[in-house]
Amino acid sequence: MSRDIAGTNSAPLTSELFHTSVYKPNQGRIVRQLTCLAIWVIVALGSWSLYATLRGYFPTGSYVAPVASGLLLAIGAWVGYRLVNWPQFADFLIAVEAEMNKVTWPSKDELIRASIVVIFTIFFLAIALFSFDILWQFIFNFIGVTS
Repeated sequence: MSRDIAGTNSAPLTSELFHTSVYKPNQGRIVRQLTCLAIWVIVALGSWSLYATLRGYFPTGSYVAPVASGLLLAIGAWVGYRLVNWPQFADFLIAVEAEMNKVTWPSKDELIRASIVVIFTIFFLAIALFSFDILWQFIFNFIGVTS
């Protein structure tokens, strides 16, 4: 079904990399911007890691590490920007934002009550598992299975 809807926008990502247009600019802006930002952060961290790794392999005056990491950063930033404007992925992100707008979020009081229930449940389950662990350890030590 979704392929039928997106059937007209089936251009491969490689052909989309060389366009500068924004696909459906007024739809799904928040999700697309946050996705692009997340991709950019990942690329920046990868570039920084590459720079730190290459800096140890080449002499101090070498430009290999900054050029390679800068090139990776520039290419990754462009690919991240174009990825969120690729029609198939952009339509998915637009649909995600539309579904998130339909969600009924809990009020502050409901959130606090639910959080307290979860915290106490985890606490009591941790105590129960610890008690079972101590009990089985005692039993195994008593019958001589463990020392």
